[in-house]
Amino acid sequence: MMNLRSVNHCGKADYGWLQARYTFSFGHYFDPNLMGFKTLKVLNQEVLAPNSAFQPRVYPHVDIVNIILQGQAEYRDNLGNTVSAKAGECVSFSPRPDLSYSEHNISETTPLTRLQLWLNACPQQESMPPQKLMLAEKDSKLIASPEGDEDSLQLRQKIWISQIYLEPHESKTILLRGKNAYLQSIHGGLLVKGKEGQSLSMNCNDGLFIQDENILTFTAEKPFRGLLIDLGESL
Repeated sequence: MMNLRSVNHCGKADYGWLQARYTFSFGHYFDPNLMGFKTLKVLNQEVLAPNSAFQPRVYPHVDIVNIILQGQAEYRDNLGNTVSAKAGECVSFSPRPDLSYSEHNISETTPLTRLQLWLNACPQQESMPPQKLMLAEKDSKLIASPEGDEDSLQLRQKIWISQIYLEPHESKTILLRGKNAYLQSIHGGLLVKGKEGQSLSMNCNDGLFIQDENILTFTAEKPFRGLLIDLGESL
C-alpha cells in the first residue's frame, strides 16, 4: 500500500531568517495523525538565511542525518566541538543527552538549504562521534545503514537510507529490507509501482508512505533525485 504526502499538504513556516517545510508534526506545526512514521520521527527541509543560526537545544535519543543541498553549515556543541558540512556532503550526529547543539549558516551571502531526518535510536546504544560523507547530486548510493555498509554512515537502528538518482525514462527495481519505507523527492518526477500493481506519481518535494511492500519499481518521468528511507524492524 502506498499513500502520497503531497508537498502542498506539508507544514510550513516563514520567519524571514528561516523558511521550513515539515513532513511530520514539528515546532508550531501539529497534526496528531502525523507524529512521524514508524522509526522516522522528523523529516524537514529548511532554508537558513546567511549568518543565521538555530539556537542551542538538547535532543531526544535519536540519530540526526543532515543532507546539505546548498551553502555551508557548522554544528557546535556546548563543549566547543564543531563540525562543518557543505553542499554535496551529508553529516550525522547521535546527540548526547547532557549536551546542547546549535546549527549555523556560516556564509555571509549564501542561504543554507538542507534536509534533516531524526531517526529513533536503539535505547541500549550509546552516542557515536559525528560522521560525514560526500553525496554528489547524481549519485545512487547507500547513505546510512546499521553497520555502516559500503562506507555509509552508521545508525543505531535497523534503518537504511539511500539516495536514488534516475535519468528521464530510466527504471530501477528496489527490494526493501523491511515492509515499510518512506520515499522523499528532492527534485524531479517519478512513477512508483508496488507489487500488487498499485502505481502513484510523485512530483518535486512530494513524499510517499510505503507499507507492506517489499518490491518497488521506479520510473523517472523527469530527472529524479530522492531519498529512500527503508524502515526495517526495530532493534
